Amino acid sequence: MSVAAIWKIGKWFGRVNLPGRMWRPGRHRRIHPFHFVFLFPFLSSNASSVLGVDERFIHPSSRIQLGILCSPLGCLPSLPVPSPCLLASPASSALSSSKRIRTSARRIETRSIGVDGDYIQDMSPNRCFTVHISHPHQVNCFFLFIKFKWGHGSFLNSDTWFCTISRFGHGTTVRSVQTLFTRRTAADRHTRIACSQDSNCDTKFFDFIVVGSGVAGLRYALEVSKYGSVAIITKAEPQESNTNYAQGGVSAVLCPSDSVESHMQDTIIAGAYLCDEETVRVVCTEGPDRVKELIAIGASFDHGDDGKLHLAREGGHSHNRIVHAADMTGREIERALLKAVDDEPNIFLFGHHFAIDLLTSQDNGESYCHGVDTLNTETQQIVRFISKVTLLASGGAGHIYPSTTNPPVATGDGVAMAHRAQAVISNMEFVQFHPTALADEGLPIKPINRRDNAFLITEAVRGDGGILYNQSMQRFMPLYDERAELAPRDVVARSIDDQLKKRGEKYVLLDISHKPREQILSHFPNIAAECLRYGLDITCSSIPVVPAAHYMCGGIRAGLHGETNVKGLYVAGEVACTGLHGANRLASNSLLEALVFARRAVQPSIDHMAGSNLDTHSSTLWTRPMLPSSLKGHAIQEILFRTKATRVELQSIMWEFVGIVRSTSRLKTAEWKIGELEADWEDFLFRRGWNPTMVCLEACEMKNLFCCAKLVVNSALARHESRGLHFTEDFPFLEESKRKPTIIFPTSMKLTWSSQQVHKLIAGLPR
Repeated sequence: MSVAAIWKIGKWFGRVNLPGRMWRPGRHRRIHPFHFVFLFPFLSSNASSVLGVDERFIHPSSRIQLGILCSPLGCLPSLPVPSPCLLASPASSALSSSKRIRTSARRIETRSIGVDGDYIQDMSPNRCFTVHISHPHQVNCFFLFIKFKWGHGSFLNSDTWFCTISRFGHGTTVRSVQTLFTRRTAADRHTRIACSQDSNCDTKFFDFIVVGSGVAGLRYALEVSKYGSVAIITKAEPQESNTNYAQGGVSAVLCPSDSVESHMQDTIIAGAYLCDEETVRVVCTEGPDRVKELIAIGASFDHGDDGKLHLAREGGHSHNRIVHAADMTGREIERALLKAVDDEPNIFLFGHHFAIDLLTSQDNGESYCHGVDTLNTETQQIVRFISKVTLLASGGAGHIYPSTTNPPVATGDGVAMAHRAQAVISNMEFVQFHPTALADEGLPIKPINRRDNAFLITEAVRGDGGILYNQSMQRFMPLYDERAELAPRDVVARSIDDQLKKRGEKYVLLDISHKPREQILSHFPNIAAECLRYGLDITCSSIPVVPAAHYMCGGIRAGLHGETNVKGLYVAGEVACTGLHGANRLASNSLLEALVFARRAVQPSIDHMAGSNLDTHSSTLWTRPMLPSSLKGHAIQEILFRTKATRVELQSIMWEFVGIVRSTSRLKTAEWKIGELEADWEDFLFRRGWNPTMVCLEACEMKNLFCCAKLVVNSALARHESRGLHFTEDFPFLEESKRKPTIIFPTSMKLTWSSQQVHKLIAGLPR
């Protein structure tokens, strides 16, 4: 086929840029990912096709077929039929024999190819394949990622991911087929940005900036995009967020036997009566509408046999009110929101942009936010984003501890940036340790490499009847709380911690095997698949579990509309402290809070934008961060090595002295050790030629981890009682007089390099 013919086909579907630019859909006509696959053999002759299978589990039932490629390409009847491959889970038995499978186009003879770990590579001559699943089992949850890599000289020289998410009940209906790829090239699409940019393209102007691509950031962006241009800045891939790792679900009053008052009471009890009652009422009242909006956007949740939403129950809840998508709810929500964002022409997503610091100014005692400086970690370029409104939705700080269920991006960047920008911080002592993370030490097959983040065993396992035992198979939770395994997370985590210390063991056991096999695999396919990878069948064996850092109940202090004391800065999600969670978060209230506050922040953001008069000259009013390119010799390597070691040492200090059970002496020891460690690290950098205005990803993350660790320690020292997640041996009881939030003002902490903004304001800004 000639280049001219390819060009005509490309114009019909979308837009082609030659040479070496990303071929992508046009603004109005959407191209189906399968069209893209069909065109692929003609566009590149030196490509390889790789499939990766993740998060899947097979269990016996009726035969299910899934045809990934069902092409409606009637306009290209002469296209050759690609060689297909048969795909099944490595966790399952051997691949089924070749079978004839009907697609919407024609019959195609399938063939089996080898499975090596999690990847299948098809080396067919035309470099294209059709994927089918044909297995004499039922697929409960199947996530399939298809990645195409194009070699040098082809039209398509960027990596593109197609993500098909298919979920089956007792039938053969494919729930959804989606694609996630166009936004990765947002930086190449600057000609469509409805805002001004400088000639060097290192400053970008938007009406709204969102830092973070989890549920809070995406939901907010979808709303404010109706009123102006929106930039979503995300640290890694868009889907790499705490939301994506949320297993349990979203709590909301959707059952006639449930009530807002009951949800409020459960939230307040779990929060040890430190919750802000007005906030609790707002969230519990507005929650059902936010869930319905998610469904309208395209999120697909599990339904019962009666056709209604299946509502699960988790620890601390008095009713079944957890809306979920098996045990991968966050991933399904993220998928739906990213698809909606991708369809919105006014939203521009900048992946692999690390937020360095907020751009702020002061006027008449008030602080104002005007945007954020970022580091493009792929191009090593400093990019300045100027905006009228900024929303921080950057997640938590789980990686101040050595074991956390948070993804690697959760290094407390939002809280640290806000603290340096003079924002008020609250309740940072309340770090939630999830009681049941998978303990690798107890698996039959040990993982070869240490995990970046602990694998979460959702609260819903205990809500579904899971029982906790010590390694002598003695049930222990009734000894600690009358609610047993359904006690709130802080109680369960402390109980497990006590058992481990008393018995000198490294993990306890969570057993769900007494439930029917089909029920286990239907409700927890992701957990079952992960455990089976390491030789553990949860339908007949107990799961080894151990507590791990999971969620920050504290954060940037926010009002009922996500507003902060810094004008133009709004917060939502885990980075915020709204008063909902109090001293301990109720299970599945986190996604709910993110949805509610993302929506509530919209109108005040629009109002603030309308009154702002920033112009294109404002970008020059702050000095710019520097890259450490001027450092000589092995200085950079030495700094990176020292930073990595410092990070490990900080995490060790936090776990040993600021863990689940605390004491004043240990907290003071942690305060001293962290101060010394920070001073030594900074001194090492400066002796190697580091400049205070220099930035790199590792150093910036280390600064943020230091900042958040100190905020946690200072807050813990300030609370002279045991409440919720904060338990101290010196003050083991609740004190009614202490029932108030911990507040850290900008001037409350010792000033170090890590607690200062990288840039300096050169001149004042007009309001």
